[in-house]
Amino acid sequence: MCVKGMSTVLAVIFCAMIVQGGRCLCIGPGVKAVKVADIEKVSIIYPSNNCDKIELIITLKAHKGQRCLNPKSKQANAIIKKAEIRNFLKYQNV
Repeated sequence: MCVKGMSTVLAVIFCAMIVQGGRCLCIGPGVKAVKVADIEKVSIIYPSNNCDKIELIITLKAHKGQRCLNPKSKQANAIIKKAEIRNFLKYQNV
């Protein structure tokens, strides 16, 4: 009985880890573009244990909420490149 109970507990823990591991903040592909004048903040979330894709979350000005930007769009690629250049330059000035 003890072995049966232990294997059941391990199976439940394993299933919980699998379900919890697949949570991305963006549902679906996201929008292709956002007006640059409306952008207040950009958050780039790289692949991790929680989500296996790059996510770009755009916070809009004037409390218009947030949008997920499609990471394969031209605007998203430009934002990612700009962020990588800024990070590279930041660490070069140390």
